[in-house]
Amino acid sequence: MKGYRILSLDGGGVRGIYTATVLEQLEAAHPGTIGSVNLFAGTSTGSIIAVGLAAGYTPRQLRELYENFADDVFADSRRDNLTDLGFAVGAQYDHAGMRKILTRYFGDMRLRDLDARILVPSFDLSSRTRSGERMWKPKFFHNFDHSEDSNERVIDVVMRSSAAPTYFPVFQGYIDGGVVANNPSMAALAQALDANTGSQFLNELVMLSIGTGRNRKFIEAYNSDWGWSQWAFRRRPNSDPPFELPLLELLMDGSSGVAHYQCTRLLGRRYHRFNPILDEYVALDDIRHIPRLKRWARSADLKKTRKWIGRYFVEDDWMDDEKIGWSR
Repeated sequence: MKGYRILSLDGGGVRGIYTATVLEQLEAAHPGTIGSVNLFAGTSTGSIIAVGLAAGYTPRQLRELYENFADDVFADSRRDNLTDLGFAVGAQYDHAGMRKILTRYFGDMRLRDLDARILVPSFDLSSRTRSGERMWKPKFFHNFDHSEDSNERVIDVVMRSSAAPTYFPVFQGYIDGGVVANNPSMAALAQALDANTGSQFLNELVMLSIGTGRNRKFIEAYNSDWGWSQWAFRRRPNSDPPFELPLLELLMDGSSGVAHYQCTRLLGRRYHRFNPILDEYVALDDIRHIPRLKRWARSADLKKTRKWIGRYFVEDDWMDDEKIGWSR
């Protein structure tokens, strides 16, 4: 009997190169790790890596994607800044660069064409209920058997998952999945357990969750009386970048922590997360940090992660001594 392996990848913009570089090292240490994955889950930049791996690209090729094309995705112009008043009345970037790159890598590929199961969170701004009412709601695209999502184009799903508010425009009625599941591990766990899709048993699941690195973020606001403007936008004097978007970042970091808490308690030793604190603050669009992100990933302490992979991903011996009596 084999365990069911899940690889979950966080959102984080340009910090996706950190994830890809870590995966490159883990695959080098344990060849076949990526090939043993049964379900890839990825949000936003994590969705690019997840569908890339499911399509047969190597971690190295995906790391090179960020190195070679991130500046096209996060290409800004003075004319655009003038039109959008910075990004007060329009997104910081458009979709052209990302669409071009994703088309280069995935063409007209559909979710059903991928070599592995995939789960990609997004958020539908105007879904229609069975009674015909319009409401917003999370959307989790996947390619399990008989899924209506299987015919969706890969590039459309990824762009829907990556449309971070204020950074990119709404795409086809969807915004970034990070507003509900920046860490998609718990969503992946639920999909694997669902009797209509993954149809797995809880005591057979193992999950590796990899983040894009944590920024040192905090707010000194013990009894602060803030309104919408303070929560939406704050200046950071003598900092780079010179501003922050507290509410958006709280939503994404907060949802990641909740998923980590839940998976830790449900899976115990069969769950491992790697998401260290970064040496410097890195905004999700800061392409200047690409060389440093790659260097930090290559010098990261992966001993515990490699040991865990050796036990839970490479081998199935753990199933003989795991005494967990839960079932689906």
